[in-house]
Amino acid sequence: MYCTHYMCSKVHCVQLKGRLCCFPKDPLDDVETWSESVDKVLGCKAGQIALREFLKSEYSEENILFWLACEDYKKIKTIPEMISTANRIYSEFVQTEAPRQINIDCCTRENITKNISQPTLTSFDTAQKLIYSLMARDCYPRFLKSEVYQSLLRRAEAR
Repeated sequence: MYCTHYMCSKVHCVQLKGRLCCFPKDPLDDVETWSESVDKVLGCKAGQIALREFLKSEYSEENILFWLACEDYKKIKTIPEMISTANRIYSEFVQTEAPRQINIDCCTRENITKNISQPTLTSFDTAQKLIYSLMARDCYPRFLKSEVYQSLLRRAEAR
């Protein structure tokens, strides 16, 4: 069914943990494949939204937000856009005391800090790999056991 949620157009809304979450397509189309790997979850918009909802409940939403920001960053085509986006990612996620500071080792943080004045498309690769690894080994197994995922899975199986 299509969402009647205010501001949504042709998206599906599913009630998760007492609130509505909007998906670009029916999340039940893909949910059964999400248990195969974290890549299956991250590879589809509905999976990203569901994982983000779960991480938000664990107060670690910065992980997926950083990972997604890095994915978008790698697609940048112009130097001015790369510089401004690199600085935004750095100030939001990497620098010490950033509002959404990610959990990376000090060497990686220092390396990014040292090179932020001349960013490249690979500036955040090491940090992104660390965060991916953290999500894959730590967050993802808990996500699969979470009410967010289990609720979607039950609905998919009931279809």
